[in-house]
Amino acid sequence: MTITEKAAYIKGLVEGMELDQSKKETKIINALIDIIDDLALSVADAEDEIAAMQDELDDMQEHLDAVDADLADVEEIVYDEDACDYCDGCDDWDYDEDDEESDIYEVECPECGEVFTFDETAFDDDEPLTCPKCGFVIDEIEIEDDGEDDE
Repeated sequence: MTITEKAAYIKGLVEGMELDQSKKETKIINALIDIIDDLALSVADAEDEIAAMQDELDDMQEHLDAVDADLADVEEIVYDEDACDYCDGCDDWDYDEDDEESDIYEVECPECGEVFTFDETAFDDDEPLTCPKCGFVIDEIEIEDDGEDDE
């Protein structure tokens, strides 16, 4: 039985005793039963509110768990050294052009003066080298050796 059911049961027992309503003792018993009834209703209301709060907390926990999982995914992407797109899992995240397998060349367009870079893959499709700014086709390229040995 719930507390409100117990209070109603006691009230029914007292009413079943058919006490004399004019006596002081009966008035005290009725007042005590009214207090018990009010307290039982207050406790029942508090239990309902606690249950509603628990439901809200459960919903919040589900959302928090989802956010935590999403954050873990983001942390894995941001902090995972193996996820480095530039250097195959380097330890220091510094990108160094000297570590590239192919040489990077710099050329100045004789037509507009634009300086741009390319590597040997620029010639893989048998297309001529063109200036990205003005579109001038560069027929001859003079590549100077900087004196370093590539071993």
